[in-house]
Amino acid sequence: MDARGDLTTFILAGGKSTRMGRDKALVELEGQTLLARALTLARSVSDSVRIVGSREKFEGFAPVVEDVFPDCGPLAAIHAALQSSSTDLNLILAVDTPFLTPEFLRFLIDGAEKARKALATVPRVGGWQPLCACYRRRFAAGAEKALRAGRYRIDLLFELNQTRVIEKQELEEAGFSESIFRNLNTPEELAVSVTGNRQCLI
Repeated sequence: MDARGDLTTFILAGGKSTRMGRDKALVELEGQTLLARALTLARSVSDSVRIVGSREKFEGFAPVVEDVFPDCGPLAAIHAALQSSSTDLNLILAVDTPFLTPEFLRFLIDGAEKARKALATVPRVGGWQPLCACYRRRFAAGAEKALRAGRYRIDLLFELNQTRVIEKQELEEAGFSESIFRNLNTPEELAVSVTGNRQCLI
């Protein structure tokens, strides 16, 4: 399956990275920064790839979108992405999830395309995975209402809106492991991955 022109992919790279102690986007894993890995992954499924984060920091890597509601967490990043998008279908990826695969993203995108009435198509494996999910542009309206009210939990919007949920069983039946959703939050987790002993992490 070739990269699609009817889909925009957004890489969320604006997190504070307090537990990592440095900017996660620029942390290296197997000789590549997490941002470079995420950009390669995103471009394998989408012709249009953007970064949600600081324009000053990231404009040299890809087009950048900045939050409309600064310092309001991932929901604000999703809102900014959808507000800026010219496509109905949008893939959201966190920069610190380096174990995702193009095959899984194609599976996710295909599911979202078929669920035409769903505003979000989201895996629920070990909890919700809203930063590896597909959103219709219309999801931005509910996100903005929640942000203006000071409600920043993304999963509450999944209860209010039509949502296509991908459960663990469906994921496993399609041949995917829940370990692909693991993210890197600390130097210790990064060190385990860099040494190649990934099984200790996932």
